[in-house]
Amino acid sequence: MSVYDTTNEATRDEGLQAAQDALSDGGLIVLPTDTVYGIGADAFTPDAVQALLDAKDRGRDAPPPVLVGDPAVLLGLAVDVPEYAERLTEAFWPGALTLILTAQPSLNWDLGETRGTVALRMPDDEVTLELLRRTGPLAVSSANRHGKPAALSVMDAATQLGDRVDVYLDGGPARLGTASTIIDTTVEPAEIVREGALTREQIIEAVGDIFTAPEPEEPEGGSAAGTDAGEVDSDADGTAADADGATAQGASEGATDAATEADATAPTAGEENVEDIGADAFAAAGSTPLVAPVESGTEADVDADVDVVDASAGTADSDSSAGPDASADGPGETGSGSRPA
Repeated sequence: MSVYDTTNEATRDEGLQAAQDALSDGGLIVLPTDTVYGIGADAFTPDAVQALLDAKDRGRDAPPPVLVGDPAVLLGLAVDVPEYAERLTEAFWPGALTLILTAQPSLNWDLGETRGTVALRMPDDEVTLELLRRTGPLAVSSANRHGKPAALSVMDAATQLGDRVDVYLDGGPARLGTASTIIDTTVEPAEIVREGALTREQIIEAVGDIFTAPEPEEPEGGSAAGTDAGEVDSDADGTAADADGATAQGASEGATDAATEADATAPTAGEENVEDIGADAFAAAGSTPLVAPVESGTEADVDADVDVVDASAGTADSDSSAGPDASADGPGETGSGSRPA
């Protein structure tokens, strides 16, 4: 294995080239990110992705997330992207935000049991972004063994992974040292699988509340029915009043029979009209859909900043099996297809 100091401009390019060569040959590298260190492989080389999982002692049920070097790549790797997801990338990429999306079905890759999803992040690290622009998307999980803490330095990573990795890029201590926040956009409303460096409040402030289902809209016939009912009531009252007037006038003129007929007919017509409209109004109200937010989630095996996402079940697992793994927030953060694992 080889270690390159990327904080030194004299050795940075040499290190990046060595990492690029190792990835092209199906090897593994360790790279710095803004959150934690990650272990990476070419996302489109299945054997390399499997070697990454083996190095971490992880199974295919914990697929690694994918790091990208440009927000535009998102639209090439995912489909049915919600409008708010693009606003999220504008606000927080590059940065500590991982998005679980529906994977582009035509992609020729095998990240594990992704259940048709992919977890994407653009890290805020100059060295890693330069590498990603050279190599394209990389499958990246936190640089740690299963059940161990995420690596916050290249030495932490080397101690746990040793010669399972071909090239180590030393970028100094991890700047944040905290996992990325993972949002599942494949459910409605969106769901935070793991709250990491970004808080729910920060996200809502930037793009609005995407985590609450909208209130059901008032059915178009609802208010109209109410209005019609009111109008009919007025008409009914008016009819009755007219009838009463007719009765009085008839009585004064001696037309008793006409008045009696008006009195008998007017209330009946009014009552029937009100009753019919009332039934329509209740029918309209009864058909109003009741919408309640559905909580769904995917199982996430979150490796700190480089995690794995299992988008089919609803909890975020950590590398140690319960809850999000703060160790996975390295580069990849959430698993690639399911929720961060």
